[in-house]
Amino acid sequence: MLGLIATDARIGTEALQYLARFAADQSFNAITIDGDTSTNDTLLLVASGKAGNPEIIGTGTAEFGRLATCVVEVAQLLAQAIVRDGEGATKFMAITVEEGETREEAMKIAKAVANSPLVKTAFFASDPNLGRILAAVGKAGVADLDQAKVGLWLGDVEVVKDGGRAASYTEAQGQAVMKPAEIDVRITLGRGVESATAWTCDFSYDYVKINADYRS
Repeated sequence: MLGLIATDARIGTEALQYLARFAADQSFNAITIDGDTSTNDTLLLVASGKAGNPEIIGTGTAEFGRLATCVVEVAQLLAQAIVRDGEGATKFMAITVEEGETREEAMKIAKAVANSPLVKTAFFASDPNLGRILAAVGKAGVADLDQAKVGLWLGDVEVVKDGGRAASYTEAQGQAVMKPAEIDVRITLGRGVESATAWTCDFSYDYVKINADYRS
């Protein structure tokens, strides 16, 4: 992956470096196809200064906030395009983890779910074997996670409440909400206010075919 984002804004070097790292964490570092990366994956953020804004933009200013919003939006569109174009992908999933103690632990759990081959194949088949998602949450390695506080939603369908199957949930609901090409998965931890989202795709038969045959 070679990504390049350019702006004409006049922005300080340190602020630009901070923005590049922030945008990467909110986009390219939040996607996964299969958990593998390349040694030359690169994101560059450059600023020409040709906009001629009177003052150089620094962190903590309103101008920096507006620029950051635009850069992150572009970075997320580009990053999500990589996921949508994943080998053999038929579905795009947003895995959002809420109520974490830190953003880092929320992302750790989101990535554990997003990288699970069992989760990804279940979504490909629209198979509501949703214990696979909970197993991925558990194996993420977050210390002192209280499973009795965990919740799980697929779209607007509540699947798990307080660590157990939601009383209103049926497998028919789960199968129906897993059929669309785009699926929102929301996991609540009940241990804080931080959240994070990872974007991923399913594993289809073509994933194996493409990765097994592309050099032959």
